[in-house]
Amino acid sequence: MHIDEQVDLLMQGTEYGDDHLKETMAEELHQRLESAQKEGRRLRIYCGYDPRTSDLHIGHTVTMRKLRQFQDLGHEVTFLIGTYTSLIGDPSDKDKLRPLLTPEQVEQNANTYAEQAFRILDRSKTIVKYNAEWLSKLTFADLINLASNFTIQQFLTRENFRKRWDQGDAIHLHETFYAVMQGYDAFSLKADVQVGGTDQLFNIITAARKVMTSLGEKPNIGIIMGILPGTDGVVKMSKSLGNHIPLNSTAQDMYGKVMSIPDSAMLKFAKLVTRWGPREISEFQAGINSGATHPRDAKMKLALEITATYYSENEAVLAQQEFVQLFQQGSAPSEMPEYSLRPGQSVIEVLLESGLVSSKSEGRRLIEQKGVKLDGETLLEFDVAFPHAGILQVGKRRFIKVK
Repeated sequence: MHIDEQVDLLMQGTEYGDDHLKETMAEELHQRLESAQKEGRRLRIYCGYDPRTSDLHIGHTVTMRKLRQFQDLGHEVTFLIGTYTSLIGDPSDKDKLRPLLTPEQVEQNANTYAEQAFRILDRSKTIVKYNAEWLSKLTFADLINLASNFTIQQFLTRENFRKRWDQGDAIHLHETFYAVMQGYDAFSLKADVQVGGTDQLFNIITAARKVMTSLGEKPNIGIIMGILPGTDGVVKMSKSLGNHIPLNSTAQDMYGKVMSIPDSAMLKFAKLVTRWGPREISEFQAGINSGATHPRDAKMKLALEITATYYSENEAVLAQQEFVQLFQQGSAPSEMPEYSLRPGQSVIEVLLESGLVSSKSEGRRLIEQKGVKLDGETLLEFDVAFPHAGILQVGKRRFIKVK
């Protein structure tokens, strides 16, 4: 692949909020790729992940997809687990203090984090490191030297810090350490490129480049990725908001959730969580814009690609077939869990004990919204005896066979 094509691919899905900055990063990337090619070396690429949770969704994998593109082009990729930065937590996208994690919590989360990442990354080509390796060895004198590169004003210009300052909410001193620590990560790894989301703009473009320069290293290039919206197509994907697409679910669940996103979000998903390059993205967009591709067909193609990325081609095809059977042909899935009905059980008890709902309040709400059916008939009461055995359906995608 020609260097111009590499740059187009690697800058795909990036957002800087400033066209001049984006052009600068693209030009620096082009120059660094040319230099590496002449020298016969691979670029050193990394992204840091703070394992503050072990339950990932596809929004977490946007940067992993970019790392994989670098891997496929032959470059050296480091998956950095923030065993030290996690103790603080990145304040970049938060308008309040993050709770501090214990080392034990961080270690437990880290054990499952990397395994989920290997659903995207090539395990044999990925270097896994932990930033406690170097951050734990810094002395107080080292911290003073690093901190001297920054002013309090720089931190207060950041939106979330400014918001808290204006509201009179506390900004704790240790929160300012995070950007300094991340900058030292980049220096320690001698990184050519650092990948991160738009919430990492200050940490990468300002902090990391400043720290690397002050310590005599060539500043790294920031590849700043856009943030994936949730299934609502608007707000950042988040488990707490219920608009997420989990990694540890099923191919059927992932396919169905992608099919539920609004048409307006399709291009964003295509750029951030598919294996498609600029040409495929352009063709996908052109088909929609011209009307040559029906939005439903475009979304099915997108859902198939995304599901195959995280599962397998065969599982994705089966998920699509089940979706068509279920939603376009109006039939229930051929296989589903079973539940044995006990005498005298109410509707709400069956919903709860079968796992179709997580709480009685959720069950009541779904029944009130006419979202619960038995053999195709809507159930309107939750505190009555369960009518009879049959196919119990909750929402569009949850089925169970009641015996």
